Order: sequence, then structure tokens, then C-alpha cells
Amino acid sequence: MFRQQAIRNVGRRYATAARSTSGPQARATVPNYALFNERLDKARSTILENKPLTLAQKILFAHLHDVSSMTSAPVAGESYLKLSPDRVAMQDASAQMAILQFMLSGMPQTAVPTSIHCDHLVEAYEGADADVARSWQTSSEIYEFLQAASQKYGIAFWRPGSGIIHQLVLENYAAPGTLMLGTDSHTPNAGGLGMLAIGVGGADAVDAMAAIPWELKAPRVMGVHLRGKLSPWASPKDVILALAGKLSVRGGTGFIVEYFGNGVDSLSCTGMATICNMGAEIGATTSVFPYGPSMGRYLRATQRAGIADAADSQRASYLSADAQVAADPAKYYDEVIEIDLAALEPGYNGPFTPDLHTPRSKMAETVEREGWSDKVSAALIGSCTNSSYQDLSRAASLARQASARGLRVAEGTEFLVSPGSEQIRATMERDGIQSAFEAIGATILANACGPCIGQWNRDGARPPSREHNSIVSSFNRNFRARNDGNPNTLNFLASPDMVLAAALSGRLSFNPATDALRDSDGNEFRLEPPVGSELPADGYAAGRAEYKPLLEHRSEQEIPISVTSTRLQPLAAFAPWDGREFADTRVLVTVQGKCTTDHISAAGKWLKYKGHLENLARNTLIGAANAAMDGAVNKVRNAVAGLEPAVGTIPDVATAYKNAGVPWVVIADYNYGEGSAREHAAMQPRFLGCNMVVARSFARIHETNLKKQGVLPLVFARPDEDYFLFTKDPHELVIRTEGVAEISETEPVVTLVVDRVRDGATVETHRIECRHTMSADQIGWFKAGSALNLIASQQSK
Repeated sequence: MFRQQAIRNVGRRYATAARSTSGPQARATVPNYALFNERLDKARSTILENKPLTLAQKILFAHLHDVSSMTSAPVAGESYLKLSPDRVAMQDASAQMAILQFMLSGMPQTAVPTSIHCDHLVEAYEGADADVARSWQTSSEIYEFLQAASQKYGIAFWRPGSGIIHQLVLENYAAPGTLMLGTDSHTPNAGGLGMLAIGVGGADAVDAMAAIPWELKAPRVMGVHLRGKLSPWASPKDVILALAGKLSVRGGTGFIVEYFGNGVDSLSCTGMATICNMGAEIGATTSVFPYGPSMGRYLRATQRAGIADAADSQRASYLSADAQVAADPAKYYDEVIEIDLAALEPGYNGPFTPDLHTPRSKMAETVEREGWSDKVSAALIGSCTNSSYQDLSRAASLARQASARGLRVAEGTEFLVSPGSEQIRATMERDGIQSAFEAIGATILANACGPCIGQWNRDGARPPSREHNSIVSSFNRNFRARNDGNPNTLNFLASPDMVLAAALSGRLSFNPATDALRDSDGNEFRLEPPVGSELPADGYAAGRAEYKPLLEHRSEQEIPISVTSTRLQPLAAFAPWDGREFADTRVLVTVQGKCTTDHISAAGKWLKYKGHLENLARNTLIGAANAAMDGAVNKVRNAVAGLEPAVGTIPDVATAYKNAGVPWVVIADYNYGEGSAREHAAMQPRFLGCNMVVARSFARIHETNLKKQGVLPLVFARPDEDYFLFTKDPHELVIRTEGVAEISETEPVVTLVVDRVRDGATVETHRIECRHTMSADQIGWFKAGSALNLIASQQSK
């Protein structure tokens, strides 16, 4: 098969590179700054003509795979860069598909340091230890598969309960000025430690693991100028909540967001990580801060003094923007946004989208005007965005104030806390933070993602007909039905401080800066602003030994996959393109409004099938709203007469098309595929017979994932006009293409010839101009049927 041969050929070609790694790592080693500077100097003196550079540009150009092969400077938004990442990190849900691809390689180990973090398959229900134990019962097959693969290929394996991938990366693997790929959209969290960390699909991760240059469209750089210092009630979370409100979920698409200014030095390293983490919610490629004192303090506190010492020597050169950039930001950044930290007000973002921002002072009137439920049914602190020591110590200071007044969380409000890692859990237990939360009624959950990614067995949250209820969380994402499976749950994103205040009051409308609570005696009092510690005064506690990473490399290790498994399935190759124009293509669904990767490939109960493409395909697009059927969710009309079902769920009709050999297309709205990095959202449609996705616009990661899997992503040339042709009776439309047979990097136009057919006769024809964004290499992926198929064909020549 093409795919299997591709990986095996890569294994033979790059076996030497793989042997050069030092095996699994508990912590990152000191970066080779001399090499980075050598590469950067070469790029400066040749293609860049010694022009001043932003920090993001420095890190990118220091990781060019082969600058000598480039004849001119890359053009942001147009050119593609071929990069050599330093590291790969994967979480357990996405690692399954990546490992299934990599294990065909025959390579003895990965070519770059790699880690797997088991954080997605732990369901929150009873509490920390019980939930971890239950995950071993329900997902032992997956854990054993990932652990065996880690041992075989020299990958650091972090067991369930050890922590959330992004917190563990920050604590152990992030290093200033390095480049990492992560199979999760919130990988940019590590930008808080000066790392360029980019979320990708599993196929991209396999490229890096196999030492294949990784391709990225040269991003533009957005400079965010931070001035001043945050007020007592404001937190770093409020910086990104406000920025998301300003830019929207697609305002950062195609950009790296780079923060600068005197306000940067007022922020903690973990606070900067929070800001970078949620850059995913504005569509940014990644986000990054320049190296500064708080990063050095954090590195030393997490036993990486050697990295801090090396980074200190690079602060004024490699690890910051050039002086000319700082002196004239508007000249060198593609866009500049000003934020006065002192004027920043805490706020809430939501519901149903992370960019609907409401300042705290306007929340009461907004709740009343919008008819949102004011009662807070659950308050949740944690997730990879806000589970640092500083986050939890600040919130605990509010909990102690309440406890001293005999106050607990409001009646009817569930209060849940998810520590980010075992190190954080052990430290907050030692320092009295956990007991402060428990004193007011908190349940401490496992060191895992839990409710943030839909792993929440919430009593009473189902059936979906339940009335609207409001929850407040310090999470990063709040799409409809994401957290508890109930589409009527309204999730409002906020800082841990605001979440704690909402838990105590039980009301969305409560403003802790102006409103009073009542103590156990009925007396009114106001909360004092939260106070916390950037780092624990007594250092971080080590935590339990069983949550240390497994660091073994045993090349003879067997990797178990049962032939009867419903959760793991070896991959089969996708068929290569036949070289002809697409014809007789039907519209499966015209998607209306927001369609995230959660809508395309749901998580929650479906996470257990992440390693079994055939079974997972049964959830394809089940969250999508059909514009042609008044926004009905997961309901479409079959376009082929006599084919059953005549009207059915999206995966059922797609499967019928697949079995009948009918190619189909998805018509999509703006920012299609926003959200997580899950490549399954591209693989599932491909598996079911999708040949194109035509959208008003795409989210970056998803568009790349479609290309990797051989699906042709096209954008309407006139998105505000042509999309609507497909909203009226799309089951009557039959599509053929012009321009696919001659597709090239220099000719981006593909025309859809759309016939409306009734009773076997064409009643009208439309010509719809579309554009692709594929590079020459990506066109090769498409022609070969997938990226891995292309590698096989190249290797066989």
C-alpha cells in the first residue's frame, strides 16, 4: 500500500537521524543556541538581506530546513517554509492515529524528542483517583498500545493522572527559542516560555518524528503592545479574552501573535502561557512572548537552571525582536494592537463561542437583555489554560475569605477544580490551596482535561431537552454541547478569580468589585481582590512517583493491536487521484454558521474510537447545521434517487454515497474547522468519499489537515454571494470541476460547474469560481491521494 510503503521508505532514509537522538527525556536539554544563531545568520546574510526581524521571524528562520536552497525571502501569506522542528508532543486521543502511521516506518526511534501525555481519556465523575482508576478500566487497551509504542520508539510516556499535556510541556519541555509541534490546538501554551509551539494534525507530527521537513505557509506577524500593569481584579486571562473579543475567532488566522512592550515584564511566565494558550481561539498560527526575567525564574523553579542560564545570554539577541522593531513596531509588524493593561477590566466570553466578550461591569445588564440564565449551575477551575500555581493560589485567597465568613459555594452550584499536573496538585495540597477549596465545597478532579474537552459525566446534564443552564469556567473553549453534551448549557469563559466569585454568589451577574455577599450570619461583605504567588515559596512538590514519565527504549517491544478491537485499527491507504476533473459530485451538506472540529468529529463518548477510523467515521459532521433544512442538525436529504436513506443523518447518507461510489462535497461557512487540531475531522470525510470541501474560509490547521489527507480545500472567490446557491435544495445540484486536471501552485483558480437537475433534466447551470492555496508539495499530496502516498511515490523512483 502507498501509505505503508511511504513510511517504510522514510524509515530507511532517516534511520541514521533517528539513531542520533538520545532517547526519551524527562526534561528538555539546553537548546543549541549556537546552531540557531548560525542558521539565522546565514538566512540574514542571504535571502533576508540583513533586514530587522521580529522574535517570531528569528525562531522560524533559525529552523529553516535548508536555507541554501532558497533564492529569495519568503513572502508572508504566500510562500511556504520548510522547517525542522526540535520536538513533538502528543496527547492520547490524537497520538493513536499518529502512532498507527509511524509504527509502519521500521525506524528504531523517533528522529526528534517526542512525548505522549494521557490526559484526554479520563472522565470526570467521582473525583481524582477514582476517575483515573476507572480510565484504566475503560481505556486500558489504548494506554497499553501507547505505552508499548513509546517504549519501542523511545518516546516519553506520561500516564493518565500525570497531568495535562500543555502544563507538562511547560514544566518540563518548553525552552525559549525552540520550535515544537503538538497534536493539539492549544500547543501554543508553550509560547509563554518563549517557545514557538504550533498545533498540528497527526500526519504533520509524523513528518517531524521521521525527520521530514515540515511545511508551513509563511505567517504574518501581529504585534500586541502591552503597556502598564494589570489592576488587582484583572488577570492574564482577561488579556486574551479581551483580544478575542476584539479580533473574533478568525481575526488571527495566518498570523503569529507576538507580544511586546513594558507590560510584558509585569506578567508571570504561567500568565503569559495562559495568553498564548487561547491564541488558538483567534485562529492564530501560534503566539509567543520574548524571553524575560519571569521565564528565567520559572525555568529555575522547575529544575531547568541550565536552560535559564543559556537563555539569559541570548535575551538581547536571539530571544527578542531586533532593536529596530522595538523602536518602530508599525514598520515591522504586519499589524499592531495596543492594550493598556491598567485599563483592562475582567470579563466573560460566551456563550457558545470564545470571542463574545462582555466586560464584568456590563454583565448584569447583558444577562438580563439576552435572557441568559443568571443562576450558575457549575463553576469549574482548571484546564490547560488556567491551572498554574499562580492561578490556583489567587483563587484560593478568595476561597479563604469566604470560608472565614462561614460561606460555601452557592446552593445548587457545583464547584470543580482540575489541577494541571501532579506537580501542581501535590504543591497545592502541601500549601493548603486544596483544603481552602474543599472548605467551601470543591471536588478535586484528576490531573487531566476532564470537562474542558467533554469528559464530564455530569449528573442531570442530559437529556438535551433540559432547560438552559449557565456554567462558568476558566477553560479556553465553549462550543455548544462541548462540555457536558447538553446543547442548552451556556459556558462562559473567565479567569479563575471570576469563576470563584461566581461560585460563591451563584450568579452570572455578580460583580465582586462592586457587589456584596452575605456571610453565615447574614451580614454583607465584599471580597478583597485576589492575591497569589507567581511561584511556590518552598518550591514545587514532586508529587507521587507513579506519575513520573516512563523513559524506556526497548526496540524489541511488541505493540498490541487485536484483530477484533473496536478501538484500534491499522490504516489503509487512500486511493490516489485519477488525474481527471471531478464529475457527478453531490452536495452532502451545506453547513450553516459555526462548524468546528467538534462539530465535524465529536469528542466526548467518541474519544474511545480515535484509533479506529471506520468506527469513528460514524460521527462525521453530526454537529453540523444544515442551511438547506432550516438549520437542522445532523439531518440531510439524499441526492441520489432510490438510495436509502432518503432523509437521514449525515454519516448515514455519506456512508450510502460511499457504498454506491458517489463522490460528495461539503459546502461550508466562514472559518470552517476552527477549534482543535484533530486530523480525524479530515480523515473521516476522506474515508467516506469526500473529494472537496468548499468554504467561505478555513481555519488554518483544518485546511492543512484536509490537504494532508488528499481532500481538495477550495474557497469561494465571492463568498458573500456564491455560498447561497448551495443553501436552496442542494440535493438537486450536480457538480463537475474545471481546473483540477491542470491544478498548479501558480494557477489557483478552480471553477465549479453546478447543474441543477430536476426529474432528470438540467434546469439551470452556474459557474462558481473558487481558489486553492496549495503549494507545489501540497498539490503532490493531493495527486498522490495523501501526503504519505506522495512520499512513497517519490521514494520508489
